[in-house]
Amino acid sequence: MAETQSPPKGARVLLVEDDPLIADVLATELRLEGFQVEVASDGLRGLLAARQQEPDLIILDRMLPQLNGTELCQRLRQSSNVPIIMLTAMDSLQDRVEGLNFGANDYLSKPFALVELIARINAQLRSHSPPERRVLIFADLRLDLDSHEAWRGEQPVALTPKEFDLLGYLMAHPRQVKSREQILEAVWHYDFDGENNVVDVYIRYLRTKIERPDQQRLIHTVRGVGYILREEVAVGVT
Repeated sequence: MAETQSPPKGARVLLVEDDPLIADVLATELRLEGFQVEVASDGLRGLLAARQQEPDLIILDRMLPQLNGTELCQRLRQSSNVPIIMLTAMDSLQDRVEGLNFGANDYLSKPFALVELIARINAQLRSHSPPERRVLIFADLRLDLDSHEAWRGEQPVALTPKEFDLLGYLMAHPRQVKSREQILEAVWHYDFDGENNVVDVYIRYLRTKIERPDQQRLIHTVRGVGYILREEVAVGVT
């Protein structure tokens, strides 16, 4: 099956908060949720920490000593797109708009529910994480649907576009017998012609490329029906 996108596990969070009690509570709860948390007690320390090793996300108090939250946002945005959630007791519409305009991605007013903060963190991480590659895997076959690359074990396999589409169709339906008609419709997008042997020809091409004599056969012929991708040979299958 193809991989799906999810929030990163163990994401690194920089918490910039000058109130030690709030910082301790938030850091503890976030670590319990599986995040790696670094705490900075003022804006200048937060800026240095972010530049030394950019985190996956920053939680930023607006009112900070040394360098306030809006100034810190502005400086970070000169060279970074790291997602920033601003926390503040200043919750007027003007304050929220100002915080967003200075570069924050989200704005949460104090007091807030921890469950909402975590939900907002996960939403920001999902939206800023690069999408995971769509990769089909069967036995030791791998097919990268984004880069159009194929491997058998650790060996790359050079496939034409149509060979790639055919193998992708079989890998998307493992252990299912597919008739020539179904393969033609899915891969070539036209109805079956009884005299057309294009499927058989391309199956031979695929077998030549992905099944060396020392490798297990994965594409099998079901006589009188079609083809199946499976690891072992069953009765009536060659």
